[in-house]
Amino acid sequence: MADIQINRSQEEAVDQRPAQQGCACGEHDEGTPELDVQTIPHAVRHASIFGALESLSPGTALILSATHDPVPLLMQLEAKHGDAFHVEYRDRGPERWRILVRRTA
Repeated sequence: MADIQINRSQEEAVDQRPAQQGCACGEHDEGTPELDVQTIPHAVRHASIFGALESLSPGTALILSATHDPVPLLMQLEAKHGDAFHVEYRDRGPERWRILVRRTA
C-alpha cells in the first residue's frame, strides 16, 4: 500500500503525482471498448456518452451500440466538437446500430 501524503496546496499535490497514463486501477483496455447505451438511464444517457467520448485520447476510439440510429447525438457531438471525432457506422440496424467513434484531436 502506498504512503499517504498530505500536501499544503493543490499545486503541490499535482506536482507530486506519478507520471502515468490512465487510471491507477491496474486494469488495461484491450481492443476497442463497446458502450451499449441502452444500459445507461435515459435521464443521463447523452451526458454519460459525452463523458466517455471526451475521455478518449486522440487516436483512440469506442463503439456506441444502440437500438436506433443516434442521429441527434451525432449532431450534438459535431456541434460541440466540430471535426474532433470521426464517425464510422459498423452496423445500421434494424435491431442494432453500432458506430465507431474515434477522437482525432
